[in-house]
Amino acid sequence: MPKIFLFIFYYALTITACSPLKNKRSPNMAQQSIEGFVYKIAGNHMPSPNSHASSPIDVLITIYIYEATNIKDVTRKGTSPFYLTVNKKLITTVQSDSTGYFAVELPAGRYSLFTKVDNLLYANSFDIENNIALVQVEQGKITKTVIKIDAGATY
Repeated sequence: MPKIFLFIFYYALTITACSPLKNKRSPNMAQQSIEGFVYKIAGNHMPSPNSHASSPIDVLITIYIYEATNIKDVTRKGTSPFYLTVNKKLITTVQSDSTGYFAVELPAGRYSLFTKVDNLLYANSFDIENNIALVQVEQGKITKTVIKIDAGATY
């Protein structure tokens, strides 16, 4: 009889150890958060029959999470996606890991996500109302996002 329990134990252990991970989220992560990946895109990404664009690179970086920020709330460097100042409240920061993955618990609301490139804040997306890198966190939900740092890319 003890042999059967030992067999079941080893079988269950093997199945558990060999099962693929569903995602990188910690089982302790709250059900109300932002999670995603940060990628750096560089080089020539122009369509060409003889060359292939380089793959995005995972980035270990700090993400700056501000309350929802509109273009009128920043001091912008020319017309670039670089910002000298953001005149909104900094809610928190979060560090991505070596694969670019990050997760942060937040109250429900709207937030703008920035990174730093060359000591300037960087965000390269807008909605139709000129809100910068806007992410909506809903009560009890996980909001997934991807941040692309493509300041060194040519399209």
